[in-house]
Amino acid sequence: MVYIHSWQEFQDAAESLYSKSPNNTRYCVKWKSSEGKLVLKITDDVTCLKFKTNSSIFLNRFENLNLSLMQKMQNHKPPSALAAASDLSPPAENIRGTSPVPPQAASTLPTASAAGGVKKKKPKKKK
Repeated sequence: MVYIHSWQEFQDAAESLYSKSPNNTRYCVKWKSSEGKLVLKITDDVTCLKFKTNSSIFLNRFENLNLSLMQKMQNHKPPSALAAASDLSPPAENIRGTSPVPPQAASTLPTASAAGGVKKKKPKKKK
């Protein structure tokens, strides 16, 4: 087990290893908080790839690798650029200043508390 020092090499090798044998590939993430180290390991019992870093710069790259591998594991394709762009644009009603929800319907919608749940009652103190 040799550590790969270049992130791009590790990412390319990890994705190709998973593509080669998806049923046998395992992916392990270890975070050692006492040392501030992130260790990534991907193996298919024949080939083992490892990457180690203590730099916070790699966290964004790590998230992108996780997203890519999860999409492959779930057999999902990333959304196209056109679909993503259309989801980000506001509806035409909001551009003109009108609300898509009628005012009478807006008042009947349930409201959620800031905590997101039901508050528990505090036990009474014994005298």
